[in-house]
Amino acid sequence: MDSWDEIRTAYHVARAGTVSGAAQELGVHHATVIRHIDALETRMGTKLFQRHARGYTPTEAGADLLRVAQATDDQFAQLAGRIKGQGDTVTGDLVVTSLASFSHVMTPVLVRFQRKHPEVTVRYLTGSRLFRLEYGEAHVAIRAGSPPDQPDNVVQKFSTERIALYGSEDYIAVNGMPMGEGDLGTHRFVSYDEPHTRAPYHQWLKDNIPSEQVTFRVADDRSLQQAILAGAGLGFMTERMADSHKGLVKVLPSRPEWASPLWLVTHVDLHRTAKVQTFLKFLKAEMAIEAGE
Repeated sequence: MDSWDEIRTAYHVARAGTVSGAAQELGVHHATVIRHIDALETRMGTKLFQRHARGYTPTEAGADLLRVAQATDDQFAQLAGRIKGQGDTVTGDLVVTSLASFSHVMTPVLVRFQRKHPEVTVRYLTGSRLFRLEYGEAHVAIRAGSPPDQPDNVVQKFSTERIALYGSEDYIAVNGMPMGEGDLGTHRFVSYDEPHTRAPYHQWLKDNIPSEQVTFRVADDRSLQQAILAGAGLGFMTERMADSHKGLVKVLPSRPEWASPLWLVTHVDLHRTAKVQTFLKFLKAEMAIEAGE
């Protein structure tokens, strides 16, 4: 069928029994109702109503069509009720995205949240791709760096990741422990293969370490961490991540200019739903406990 509007109009005519009654229910002009009925009958090739002084009465063909229309209208009403209800419950999919380097923090938090809300299905998406909240690709995004400025997003400061320079115990045993920046000239480094990354610690590395000393280059945070742990060279890592691994030595302490702020980002259309609000409160509480607040 080409037009649900015409069928819906016919359904309301049958319910009201008159063109004027249907027009009032639908909030349209009575001429629109007549036009819809005439177009539908032409398309169907049969009369759907008998016209008389008291109004419109469905024909046999019209009654068949209207039974289907009523069932469809009821299903739409039920669907609308279910969709509306989903905004008031903590059920269904919860889609959260962050950089993979933050997964060691987020994964246990998401597991604990799901234990409290077992009707939630967690979808945790990591990677460097920017998931589009306005297209419904995620409910909550945790993003690093400058505050996100996409329109229609609600942005909240989440935390700050302190970043320091590390090397593995094995690497230090072979190459020695630098006593400061002046001792870094003979050391090998691990960094990103992407030359245009805007991370401030990466810029410090470019400004202070000759490129030929960066002998192991990777494409993502997880590979960077694994390379440092395996002894490929010195490299930058968040203190939170480094604390979760044994066998790492802090070569240079964190500096304010290397820090990476984290932001909680939600779309304005979903921000106030029960599921998103419940998760945001839970996440903030978990992070406060971890920070000892």
